[in-house]
Amino acid sequence: MTLAERLSRALESGHAQDMALLTGDHRDGAPDIATPTQAAVLIAVTERAAPGVLLTRRTDTLSNHPGQVAFPGGRIDAGDSGPVAAALREAEEEIALPAASVQIIGIADRYRTITGFEVTPVIGVVPPDLVLTPSEAEVAEVFEVPLDFILDSANHLEAAVEWQGHNRHYYEIFWNDQRIWGATAAMIVNLSRRLRWGS
Repeated sequence: MTLAERLSRALESGHAQDMALLTGDHRDGAPDIATPTQAAVLIAVTERAAPGVLLTRRTDTLSNHPGQVAFPGGRIDAGDSGPVAAALREAEEEIALPAASVQIIGIADRYRTITGFEVTPVIGVVPPDLVLTPSEAEVAEVFEVPLDFILDSANHLEAAVEWQGHNRHYYEIFWNDQRIWGATAAMIVNLSRRLRWGS
């Protein structure tokens, strides 16, 4: 079975009623945002014997989430036909990942952030060792984390911090010197629960 077939089958069979999925960066006692901004990210899985996931580290000069690890992605523009088109466009703009090289597998669970975005993760398979060029204005580096590592629940660490007068609960994942946390980590946790990879 190919990687694309494994991912597709896992994504389709993962819709269990009892699945505990994260719905947002929770703040105790904080109201929800009624009309979130729609966004999309690309979860690009590399086609190799031990598949990996492409992630970026944002530049320290960005006004929003500087230096944080994230999937390529951003808001869905009026010219985009939907989340898939937005995710592919943003990946090409941020890391020069050609849209034609992405085999779309499907859409994972949407995730609502505390900053007012509802993010649709788009799952795709890409060839290994593509030459990727980070956008200097947005992306400090591109790196790859093994899929098995990132989906292993043993690597999903729960944490909490007080933020703007409320308790904020979040997950973090450490890979080498990279700290993956917040919305990106939560989408990974959801994907892990959805795919039940290796089970």
